[in-house]
Amino acid sequence: MDVERKEAVVDDDGRVRTGTVWTATTHAITAVIGSGVLALPWSVAQMGWVLGPIVLVGCAYVTYYTAILLCDCYRTPDPVHGKRNYTYMDVVRSCLGPRDVVVCGLAQYAILWGAMVGYTITTATSIMSVVRTNCHHYKGPGASCGASGTMYMVLFGLAEVVLSQCPSLEGVTLISVVAAVMSFTYSSVGLFLSAAKLASHHAAHGTLVGVKVGAGGVTASTKAWHFCQALGNIAFAYTYSMLLIEIQDTVKSPPSENVTMKRASLYGIGVTTVFYVSLGCIGYAAFGNAAPGNILTGFLEPFWLVDVANVAVVIHLVGAYQVYAQPVFACYEKWLASRWPESAFIHREYAVPLGGRRAVRFTLCKLVLRTAFVAFTTVVSLVLPFFNAVLGLLGAIAFWPLTVYFPVTMYMAQAKVQRGSRKWVALQGLNAGALVVSLLAAVGSVADMVQRLRHVTIFQTQL
Repeated sequence: MDVERKEAVVDDDGRVRTGTVWTATTHAITAVIGSGVLALPWSVAQMGWVLGPIVLVGCAYVTYYTAILLCDCYRTPDPVHGKRNYTYMDVVRSCLGPRDVVVCGLAQYAILWGAMVGYTITTATSIMSVVRTNCHHYKGPGASCGASGTMYMVLFGLAEVVLSQCPSLEGVTLISVVAAVMSFTYSSVGLFLSAAKLASHHAAHGTLVGVKVGAGGVTASTKAWHFCQALGNIAFAYTYSMLLIEIQDTVKSPPSENVTMKRASLYGIGVTTVFYVSLGCIGYAAFGNAAPGNILTGFLEPFWLVDVANVAVVIHLVGAYQVYAQPVFACYEKWLASRWPESAFIHREYAVPLGGRRAVRFTLCKLVLRTAFVAFTTVVSLVLPFFNAVLGLLGAIAFWPLTVYFPVTMYMAQAKVQRGSRKWVALQGLNAGALVVSLLAAVGSVADMVQRLRHVTIFQTQL
């Protein structure tokens, strides 16, 4: 009986996978719902009532459609019985060849690392918001309640150093579950507070084209940069494809992995889209063209509810950080292990007993290099504390190559889509449109960052 049980849980490659559609969905929600949701009302404000909702729904559909294509590429050349690809880059290597792997790897791991930077900045912003909200509540709305986020970024970095010693993405499943619950919490609070503010006005604010140009508004160039940056913010809010294969690799079978992952993608993206459209539109209706960059910073009362939302953001990002970090760790540790197969620094395992049969196991490689990596990420976050600009640039980097180009191109190669056919033309049109969006988002975000660098003090993060 023991042998039969073991055979039932060991997959065809000798690994044991325990993931289900629900664990995959929690990983997906944790990966998709992140700091990007907090910038959505501001993003809609840059576009207005016409383009804002259209872009929100459009990005959601593109993300889901390309995710479905990518699910079928986990195994190649057959999506059910083919050889497994354990990472996004493995899929690119199998479907497109080694020449595209370098470009894919640079884009994927740049956005994974960049998201870690963005999450560090957002965590500090949320903690500073708690401090400011409590200050105004107890000292009055006119009190001076400035706060610096430097210390909070450092503390967040220290927490991630500890969590980075989890062995793999499967080892942070519980963290992902908690993080997913927290994402619902702060999204719901932000939605509730926005709806309450909207109800108190008895009318929706905002205009058809968003922030106005000219007297009482902004310059034409600023409007253009912020519009492009908003595209990047929304694209970043739907960042998912680059983690899909790694999440799919945790799923057990039967049913086949692509079937389970398609369901998880539908549930995960569907749930997040409801939150995104609701919060983006209701938040814009509540604040109008004056919507803040981080929606939670626009509320001071009820202070305890605002605090709950910001604390939920912090808890969520603690877990989401690891969902993004673990694939990065796995990538360079796999390379180091193959490069120096006899190194004790890389391979020798140490154990610290916790009592009974439990023990914490680690290698010096993981302890030293993961700590150094998190420390470096924290330092970069201290240097670039621009919430919206960082999100926009990350979205620009990730959206076209990772969310659209590679999934579409790999699917066409695996499914042998005939060149010149209607489907080929439609998919290439999707590719071209996504490229234009990414270029516009990158230009807008870089322009905003250059402008902000003229007025920022390094290592002094302010709310």
